[in-house]
Amino acid sequence: MDSVHNTEILNQLEDTLRQFVKASLENIMKEELNQVLASQTEHSTKNGSYTRLFDTRFGRITLNVPRDRKGLFRTQVFRPYRRRDGWLEEAVIRMYASGMSTRDIAAFIERILGSAYSPTTISNITEAATEEILAWQQRPLQKRYSVLYLDALFVPLRRDTVEQESIYLAMGVNLDGYREILGFYVGGRESATGWKEVLEDLYRRGLHEVLLGVFDGLPGLEEAFRSVYPKADVQRCMTHKMRNTTAAVRQKDRPAITADLKKVYQSPTYEIALQQFAEFQSRWQKKYPREVASWERDLPVLLTFYRYPNAIHSVIYTTNWIERNNKEFRKRLRPMNSIPSIHAAEKVVYFKAVEINTRWSQRRLKGFAEAKAELIRMFEARYPSDGD
Repeated sequence: MDSVHNTEILNQLEDTLRQFVKASLENIMKEELNQVLASQTEHSTKNGSYTRLFDTRFGRITLNVPRDRKGLFRTQVFRPYRRRDGWLEEAVIRMYASGMSTRDIAAFIERILGSAYSPTTISNITEAATEEILAWQQRPLQKRYSVLYLDALFVPLRRDTVEQESIYLAMGVNLDGYREILGFYVGGRESATGWKEVLEDLYRRGLHEVLLGVFDGLPGLEEAFRSVYPKADVQRCMTHKMRNTTAAVRQKDRPAITADLKKVYQSPTYEIALQQFAEFQSRWQKKYPREVASWERDLPVLLTFYRYPNAIHSVIYTTNWIERNNKEFRKRLRPMNSIPSIHAAEKVVYFKAVEINTRWSQRRLKGFAEAKAELIRMFEARYPSDGD
């Protein structure tokens, strides 16, 4: 009984709001007509009204639009041939950005407005963001970012057939420790050549000075990075390296190997880290010579983070926090099963990237406040002719 009563109250409230909006808009239009007729040198008179459906955020209403005999009057309440006050397009974009499919949005709008909107129409409405996406992708960047993280995720993209393709993501941390998704680039298989194009785009947009690049061990990526940012250091992602190593050894040895390697990268100093690696090497060389040799070969770029302030070590030796962020993109893309086009993927990633950047702008990464002075000194030493 209470539920029925509450529903009746809500319906009455909605009806009252619609009637209020209707009366208000009609009064505005009547006053508009009076002013137009009073200011015209060519005499005209009122000529009744015509009805027009108008969708508002309170529901659909029928407006009585006044007119004059000579057709001089054009109301400013809505543009000619526009049936809504703009709220619907905004709502569609917000629903799409939050993860609803175009089909679900179409069904929802049909329920609340009583008119059918096809998934294609919904997709066309979201096209309103096309210019925003292009402007966002081309926006100027700050000249200096302390750290530049590179990572890719893979999505099922349709081009006649459905195959996994890459979304390249570049994320920076500025001197104050605030993160930002600098750009995303959809399509193709992940490659060093693809990453070089990404890096060159970042440079064109103004990102000229980087202290440290953090990424995984994709063949050729380090060379591609250094070709654009030759003065920057490279930090190989420790988490990726650990994952690759534990996948290659026997399951019973994984806990011990993981514990020994943690002693390396969690050491308080670089010198102690080298001692811990020597112990790891001595213990596992005979049983896993290939894996130990791989660590020995990569050790210079795995321990780069020791050149930087202690306060930010835990943030810069891995891309872990980026992978957590990528889960948000995957969650948004998953309901689509396969993405119909690159442009459709760009719309989804753009809406999510803007949301993430807004959230990140309110939260500084741990340790960067303490490290800022030292990072500035590193910039000035490394980029003496271009420094601020």
